[in-house]
Formats: sequence, structure tokens, C-alpha cells
Amino acid sequence: MIPELIHSPMVHLLAAHPLVHLNAGLNVLATILLLVGYFHIRQGRVETHARTMLAALAVSTAFLVSYLTYHYLVGHVQFGQEGAVKTVYQTILATHIVLAAVVLPPMAIVTSLRGLKSLGWWLGKNLSDAQRQEIRRKHRQLACWTLPIWLYVSVTGVIIYVMLYHVWPDTA
Repeated sequence: MIPELIHSPMVHLLAAHPLVHLNAGLNVLATILLLVGYFHIRQGRVETHARTMLAALAVSTAFLVSYLTYHYLVGHVQFGQEGAVKTVYQTILATHIVLAAVVLPPMAIVTSLRGLKSLGWWLGKNLSDAQRQEIRRKHRQLACWTLPIWLYVSVTGVIIYVMLYHVWPDTA
């Protein structure tokens, strides 16, 4: 009874560093905020969209701080499975890392700044209506790429968490 309990997925989950679970929760929250923000802009609620997307940016920033702290404290975590499932995991992880580290930060920052400027909330107070319209056009053009990438990074972050700590936990 005791050896079975020690190697159960629940005990492994409880033994995992608490920041792992916080990171997954922040990724879920970021995903929800991104989808809600998209819904608001599709409904024409521009200011509510802007506030929601700024919340998504804040949550993603909190995730990054927590993620870096976790890896500073714990180091690298190995995926404990072999075969096809490891190949799937590594593919998801590789695309997640590249998009999260290289692509998303500059895109999210530039998209957000353009959105803020187009509303006159930040650095856009002295712009003419024509200038704001042009910035809004550029904002929308970049957002069409930023949103799907940001969603992919957030969702795959949760998938990686589920694979590592729920479906195939390393019980060694």
C-alpha cells in the first residue's frame, strides 16, 4: 500500500514546486483574458478590450517572472517518457519556447503600445485623429499575428504542464 502511494501521480503532483501550479494558472488566466479581449473588440467595446488586453499583458508578465524564478530555483525538468509521446512533447515544447522567447515579447509590446497610442492613453495624447487612425490600422494589422501566437504560447504552456505533471509525471 505505501509503495503504491509514494509513486502515485497525486503524491508527485503535491511534491512539485508550487510555482509550477501558479505558472499553469497564470497561463490559463492569460488565455481567458486574451479570448475575452478578442470578444470585446469584436463587439466594438474598444476601451474594455484595451483594459482586458492590458490585464493579459500583466498576467503574462507575472507568469514570466514566476517562470524564471522557478527555473532559477529548480533548474531543468526532464520529461520522463520515451517514444512517440516524447517526440510530441519535445515538438510542442520547442515551438512554445521559440515563440514565447523570440516572437511574442516584441510583438505583444509593440501591439500594446500601438493600441494605447491609438486611444490616446499613452504617448498618443498629442496625435491628430488621422495619426491615431493610422496607428490603429497598424495595431490591428500586427494584432492579427500577435493574438494567435500569444494564444498558442499560453495554451501550449498549459499542455506542457498537464503532460509533465498530470498525464506522464516523472515518478522516479
